[in-house]
Amino acid sequence: MLTLDNLFYEISVIIAVAAVIGALGKFLRQPIIVSFIVAGIIVGPAGFGWVTSADQLDLLAKMGITLLLFVVGLKLDIHLIRTLGPVALSTGLGQVLFTSLIGYVIALGLGLSPIAALYVAVELTFSSTIIIVKLLTDKREIDALHGRIAVGFLIVQDLVVIIVMIALTAIGAGDNTQEFEISAIGILIKGFLFLSTIVFLMRYILPKFTDFLAHSRELLLLFAIAWGVSLASISEALGFSKEVGAFVAGVALASTHYRDSIGSRLTSLRDFLLLFFFVDLGAQLKFNILGAQIWPAIILSLFVLIGNPVIVMIIMGIMGYRKRTGFLAGLTVAQISEFSLLFGALGVTLGHINRDTLSLITLVGIITIGLSTYMILYSHTIYGWISKWLSIFERHIPYREETPIELSDNTMVSPEIVIFGLGKFGGKVAEENQANP
Repeated sequence: MLTLDNLFYEISVIIAVAAVIGALGKFLRQPIIVSFIVAGIIVGPAGFGWVTSADQLDLLAKMGITLLLFVVGLKLDIHLIRTLGPVALSTGLGQVLFTSLIGYVIALGLGLSPIAALYVAVELTFSSTIIIVKLLTDKREIDALHGRIAVGFLIVQDLVVIIVMIALTAIGAGDNTQEFEISAIGILIKGFLFLSTIVFLMRYILPKFTDFLAHSRELLLLFAIAWGVSLASISEALGFSKEVGAFVAGVALASTHYRDSIGSRLTSLRDFLLLFFFVDLGAQLKFNILGAQIWPAIILSLFVLIGNPVIVMIIMGIMGYRKRTGFLAGLTVAQISEFSLLFGALGVTLGHINRDTLSLITLVGIITIGLSTYMILYSHTIYGWISKWLSIFERHIPYREETPIELSDNTMVSPEIVIFGLGKFGGKVAEENQANP
């Protein structure tokens, strides 16, 4: 078997293979994450065995993870959560809670240890904000009601995973109860001081400093990267994970006027460096245990593909939304995310789970991301096929979508609808209007 003994050659081959597989994935309308993992399988030990410089590639992967969390924090839209309010919080937190509980029971039933089952259950709850936003944008549904609701509870999920990472850092700090309590108290104190310092800088230093740097776009971008990786390093030195520090660094700069400018320029760099993280995950897949993991992966994938949307539909139905809105929003959680894989990698680093468990969740990721992409792309067609079986989720009065308009004189009126043309969509609107005048 051909081996590459030069780091530059290895990276060149990885990028070339990822580009080819990515082009094939685009033809198949698959997210780039799946292509990167497949590329890792090809260049890893299970494939041609071209990847040998694991430490150097791991460094690039960590830089990619840091930038990922930094950009997530940078684009954190608190206004969106506040506007959508109850539905974003209720759906996001409710889906995380019920998916975790049911997933934990399923994982235990598959023979996983309690700690491994807990990790797998939590990993099943997170959906990919990057993939969903991209797909909804391509379909021009990002501003539709179900699109805005989906983005709202995906942001809530992102916040939950950050909180869970902080908790994991504390759990991994001590081996016994007394050590854990002392370490947890120490982490809380250091965390308070760390966040207080960041808040002070956000309030008094960063706005003026970024105004000064904004005269040079290159310098502003360089500062943003330095700020992100520096806070990631400081966070890890204080006993937190670097992911938490990178996220906080992004949130700090999100309060400035240059969040969009910085974020747009960092996205390409983030995606390039994340290539090595997903390639590394693919390279670590062990095909000698694939036979034992395929059925657990299929069972967990079916739960994610079917169970997660059902949970969202139930919650949104209770809150007063139509079955169609609940179905379209629910499909966006029918996959696990890059955060799930990142969460599993953190568990391996802390020694809570082994790489076999990480391989299992990676396999679930490939299955669910691959299939859910088509489910979202053809969501309206699928809804047309199964809508008659979804009547149980329909509200007799979907008051969340039928709220009258309040006029300036405080009178409440229902909106008037003017239809131009009676095609497929217009005809359906007219039919609904006649049935419910």
